[in-house]
Amino acid sequence: MGFVQKNDKRIHQVLSYVRRTGRLDDRLKRAWQRYSPVFLLDISAGEGLLDLKPGFVLDHGFVSKIWGNENPLIMEIGTGQGENIIAAAQAHPDINFLAVEVYDPGVAHTMLRAGKLALANLRIAQINAPELFTVCEPGVAREVWTFFPDPWPKMRHHKRRIVQPALAADIRKALEERGVWRLATDIEDYALHIHEVMDGRTDFANSGTLTVSLPTEHVGKGTAEKAATLPHADFKESERYGGRVLTNFEKKGLAAGRVIHDLTYRAI
Repeated sequence: MGFVQKNDKRIHQVLSYVRRTGRLDDRLKRAWQRYSPVFLLDISAGEGLLDLKPGFVLDHGFVSKIWGNENPLIMEIGTGQGENIIAAAQAHPDINFLAVEVYDPGVAHTMLRAGKLALANLRIAQINAPELFTVCEPGVAREVWTFFPDPWPKMRHHKRRIVQPALAADIRKALEERGVWRLATDIEDYALHIHEVMDGRTDFANSGTLTVSLPTEHVGKGTAEKAATLPHADFKESERYGGRVLTNFEKKGLAAGRVIHDLTYRAI
């Protein structure tokens, strides 16, 4: 089985995840054995590795070969247990979906759900997402989704947040003209982080129509209560994206009183 290795000697690289291997119960192990040949793309550099095979390119030819059609492609970064992308793939059989997830339990759950539904339009890439987007052919994807990424709440860890200028540039390249990057977070400070990375770019336009007020200074774990006393400014955000299902994770955020921030950036 292609489980994630815990040891990573590339300590110089800032990663947006911790390479921990979650334990799989017997049901998930069986799902991995049965469904990985169907859903899991064979594009990693080796078993248990999150690096790409040398020379791999995610282009229209690869999509046509794997999915067997010319349908548009939607990619989701960090699919968790697959609740959202499974629902989308089931609702839109005329669209190809690629789930990008690094953690074994999430990959296994997604394969299990997809297998039960016999989804023909879903594939999974267990690859470090920023590396995958560096090898995307221009215009290969119609949309990219990043819903509720790891907030890395400690100030010293903000550099690990996956939304970064380099990734934004690579996603813009991967998107077709007027394609969109959809994001959502229930962490106010992460919403500010996204605005800082994205709103000043000339290759994306913020499609938001709602005005929200956010602190203009960052807070971290243990200092979040100070946010209300900081200077605020208005930002544009989007209505809740109707194509995103209400997952258990989002329900917990709402139950805790957190505000959900939806952001939509269109490629220009």
